Amino acid sequence: MEKISYLGLPNCYRLSNERVEVIATSDVGPRILSYKFRGAENMLGEVPEATIKTELGEFKLWGGHRLWVAPEAKPRSYAPDNSPLTVACEGEREIRLTAPVEAATGIEKELRLALEAGEGSGLSVTHKITNRNLWAIDAALWGLTVMRGGGTAIFPQEPYISWDDYLLPARPLVLWHYTDLTDARWSIGKKFIRLSTDERASHPQKIGMLNKQGWAAYARGATVFVKRFVYQDGASYPDYGCNCETYTAGDFIEVESLSPLLRLEPGQSAEHLERWSLFADVETGTTEATLEAALNSLLSQAEV
Repeated sequence: MEKISYLGLPNCYRLSNERVEVIATSDVGPRILSYKFRGAENMLGEVPEATIKTELGEFKLWGGHRLWVAPEAKPRSYAPDNSPLTVACEGEREIRLTAPVEAATGIEKELRLALEAGEGSGLSVTHKITNRNLWAIDAALWGLTVMRGGGTAIFPQEPYISWDDYLLPARPLVLWHYTDLTDARWSIGKKFIRLSTDERASHPQKIGMLNKQGWAAYARGATVFVKRFVYQDGASYPDYGCNCETYTAGDFIEVESLSPLLRLEPGQSAEHLERWSLFADVETGTTEATLEAALNSLLSQAEV
């Protein structure tokens, strides 16, 4: 582990092994700013100049990966998180970053990162929130990963089952008021739902889904990012039942996972785990069949 400056933030920490490196900051957030193969470009998006103004103040996006609390609301979700964090280095490649309690929400946020040793790319990202209010709250943990533009987010369709064998619906697919499924950035097939970035298309697109397969991916060139998360059968998820969402506008795209909705009493905490992997030199091809073959190989290697 090494302390460095990154994106103009002086108190960042680089975790690395023989193959990949991760950079997180203790200046704001908590945020993961970079995840990449050593010597390669960052697979996470970097938007240090992007801000959103609300009545609570100026929220800086920064890019990378952040922890939010669902359901989304303005200004609550955009409470500025610009205060220094408490850092605990818990191993050669493990770190815990704890933010001060948000004055506007009464929520304490924490990220714990653990990078595997050797030549693997596996990164465990544990999200934690604690209710520091004097009353109970209903909330879901929300992991939002901004990816570097120029690629395609990939989400699994549910496996095909004949009408003769099963009559009930497979899962919800949730649309926002501004969602336009005729937009050329969407590709909806039998096996996958895909959403690509287009820097010329600034109008946003978003969908959510109940993703029972427990994975989402992002392909950029020959590099593929995979995040895995647990689907809890029978749990109540936010946004009409979504545990997985994606959003794009221009060159900006997010790959998101959500925990079930939970009631947290004062002082009570909850956690949500994502497991990340990176793969190089992947031939995804141009058809669903070639993409399926490539992803099946990657998913067999990605840690659950």
